[in-house]
Formats: sequence, structure tokens, C-alpha cells
Amino acid sequence: MDLKSRLSRHLRALALASLATLATLAAVGQSAQAQDKFIVVASTTSTEQSGLFGHLLPLFKKASGIDVRVVAVGTGQALDTGRRGDADVVFVHDTVAEEKFVAEGYATKRQPVMYNDFVLVGPSADPAQVRGNDIAAALVKLSKSSAPFISRGDKSGTYAAELRLWKKAGIDLVAGKPAGYKECGCGMGPALNMGSSLNGYVLTDRGTWLSFKNKGDLKILVEGDKSLFNQYGVMMVNPARHPQVKVALAQAFVDWVVAPAGQTAIADYKIGGEQLFFPNAASQ
Repeated sequence: MDLKSRLSRHLRALALASLATLATLAAVGQSAQAQDKFIVVASTTSTEQSGLFGHLLPLFKKASGIDVRVVAVGTGQALDTGRRGDADVVFVHDTVAEEKFVAEGYATKRQPVMYNDFVLVGPSADPAQVRGNDIAAALVKLSKSSAPFISRGDKSGTYAAELRLWKKAGIDLVAGKPAGYKECGCGMGPALNMGSSLNGYVLTDRGTWLSFKNKGDLKILVEGDKSLFNQYGVMMVNPARHPQVKVALAQAFVDWVVAPAGQTAIADYKIGGEQLFFPNAASQ
């Protein structure tokens, strides 16, 4: 092969190698872009442990192409995650704390999404005799009983609701806790496991209760009191506070979950034919 032919062949090889390199770089770039198309949602354990997010997020991904990475902690911890800028969206259930989050400038808007309710579960024999639809009366009876009561004892929306309910019942936990009162400092699932193990009483959101497998002898004993209403809200973390917030992607999630598609998906989530959450974005 003469010099001219060898040079021509070498140049063709270089050109092909360059094209291959460009194709590889393009693929890597597309892959990185796809990997970057995600948001972090800090949320309460009930949305995760109830199975709602397992139902909801694949539908959102199909509609938008956006992945959602969930940090499932107590509501207080989820709000703190947003305050640090470690999440793009916060999806929780403590209206008072959420409004404070907005007032402090960590979000510019809070939008209601859905509701369910809290229930008091306990042993079927009900040794404290709390059965009924009056949660304040039930807590008064529990305060006079030595029956175990398992409290989350954390920064969750459920614990915040529990404290409000004790206060409404006229019981000052600072002055002294009931004999059977036990704080686990844990999520809703572990608290229910502890309640099942000790055959004790637990305040829980209905969604987690319905999806909970280890019920043992526990039954719903108190429900239907309007004080047990449990509202959820969603907020995008304020990008003025945290410029790393993925504004377009986060807003897409917020818009979807309060729009008809997201609201229908929430209503469609059922366990054993029973609806766990009730969408109400349009009603407020």
C-alpha cells in the first residue's frame, strides 16, 4: 500500500473514531440530562407507608417524565428539610406549621391537596373503655388508665395533632403524662407495631392504618370526631431562598397533584375497596 493510501485510510479511521466519540458523548449527555430530570419531595411517612406514593408517582412520571425521590420523615423534619433547601417540594399534613413555613418565606404558597382523618386504635377488649366518636372523652379516660398509649413523640404532623387533642381534652402533658404513656420517637408504622406488640392504644392516620399489616388485636375504637380531620398541603420550596430548587420540575409536580389528573389518581387509590385519601384541592 502506498503512502497516499495509508494516509487516506488513517484519516478515515480518525474520522470514524471522532464520530464514535461524539456519539458516546451525546449519549452520556442525554443520560445525564435524564438523570437530572428528578425532584426531591420531603413528605410525611403516611404518604409513603400508606402506599399512596407508590400509586401516585408512577402516574406522574408517565405524564411528565419526571422522577420523584421521596424523603419520608415526620412533617416537622420534612419542613426542616425544605428550610435547608434539601428538597424541591414539601408535601405534609400540619396546616399551622405549613402556614408558618410560608410566612417565614420558605415557600410562597401553600396549596391544599387532600384529606383523610385520624383514628384511635386499641385492643378489641378496650380496657380503658374509650370506644365511641368523642376523642376528647376518650383521652380523658386514657389519662386515668394504666393501659399503654403509644405516642409518636417526634416532629410529625400526627404528633402535633395528638398534642392539640390532649390539650383540647384539658390534659396537660407537661404537668404529668398518663401512667401508660410511652413515646417511641418513631414513624407511624413502628408506633403501630409497638402498639400491636403491647396491645396498646395509638393515634394514627387512617391511611397508614388501612395499609398496616401487623394489626394483631388492634381495632379502630374512636373515629368520626370532627377534631380528627387531617388535611394535607403541598408547597414548592422558595427558589429565592434556595436557588438550587428545580423550579420548572417542582412546579410541574405541584400543578399535577392539584389538577384533575392528580386529584383523580388520589381518589382512585384504595385498599380493600376503601378509599384512603379524599382530594380537595378545588374546594379550598
